[in-house]
Amino acid sequence: MIENKFKNADEAFDFYYGTIPYEGKNFGNTKAMFNQGFTILNPADRIITNEARSFNVEYAEAEWQWYLSGDPSTAKLGEIYGKIPKIWQDMSDGNGRVNSNYGYQWERGYQLDKVVAMLKENPDTRQACVSIYDGKEITRYRYDTPCTYAIQFTVVDNKLDMCVTIVLTIFGSVSVMININSANCKRWSQREQDITLVCIIILHTTYTSMMISYLKKIH
Repeated sequence: MIENKFKNADEAFDFYYGTIPYEGKNFGNTKAMFNQGFTILNPADRIITNEARSFNVEYAEAEWQWYLSGDPSTAKLGEIYGKIPKIWQDMSDGNGRVNSNYGYQWERGYQLDKVVAMLKENPDTRQACVSIYDGKEITRYRYDTPCTYAIQFTVVDNKLDMCVTIVLTIFGSVSVMININSANCKRWSQREQDITLVCIIILHTTYTSMMISYLKKIH
């Protein structure tokens, strides 16, 4: 597996934005790079400044607040942001609910609280995980399939290491995932102030310039 280190989300975006069109494999109607891994050394520095991404801070914050609410309804996002982006309307079921509200997913079964309790009890545990994509629920994924497979937390050299494994993601959306990760790390650090944060994101990433243009329109 290839692994790169970047100081922040902006640097990671610039690297893959310039690399995937040339080194990616044709896969469906996209360019894809498989078995990629990279480390974000400062996950809190998560703003994408590259104009190609057209990163919308207001929307990113609204989506994050939506995740924190744990409410999978798109109506909640509309309440926070003032409107419901078309992509979420298209991904919602007949009841206006989606599967990709990650706050809803990590709170299911109190997963995140259990992770914190496990690490407090045994910092060497390898079982502090949060599952998102669930093959047993695949019949629910007709309109909306979560890109994130799982998140594992480990303590290495007295630092919190968060590894996110992605099933499939459009690179134009990776910055949103980084935003989730850094804030998620922050939430944990507020409970355990003595642990320094390092965030490792391992992903199978797919890039398409059409999706980046689309994200510009909806955000």
